Amino acid sequence: MTASSPGPRPTFRLLLAPGFVALAVWLLVVALRGAERPAPPERPDAAAVRAVLEAQVAAWNRGDLEAFMAGYWQSDALTFFSGKDRTQGWQATLKRYRKKYQADGKEMGQLSFSDLEVRLAGPDTAWVRGRWQVVTSRETVGGLFTLIFEKKAEGWRIVHDHTSG
Repeated sequence: MTASSPGPRPTFRLLLAPGFVALAVWLLVVALRGAERPAPPERPDAAAVRAVLEAQVAAWNRGDLEAFMAGYWQSDALTFFSGKDRTQGWQATLKRYRKKYQADGKEMGQLSFSDLEVRLAGPDTAWVRGRWQVVTSRETVGGLFTLIFEKKAEGWRIVHDHTSG
């Protein structure tokens, strides 16, 4: 180096300083440790809503339509929308399921839910969005759904079901 040529830039020297390198490594470790934290536990009411859906899947997959229907509010005020059809009442909804999945040699198949999103709208109300799928020996059908749950004396129950197929 000659007397007239400048030396390395001061900022470059700062980047190579042992203290700066140690600080950068420490910040990286802290950031990575924060990324590994598990998701916070689900609130009890949201978990209870999910439990209703899990019980429905288990009941469906063993062919127990009445136990599946236990997830619905047993009331004439229950509503079920699918396509252009509106079904009113628990008994009418059960009849609809029987006609679609148990009548004339039809089979219930295996039900699964996926992409579930449970949102609590208040202390006694929740809504759930997700996908459903039923696999039978002949076909696989599925679609999207939005459910409105209310907390009743007997627990969380579906009061409105809007399902696409």
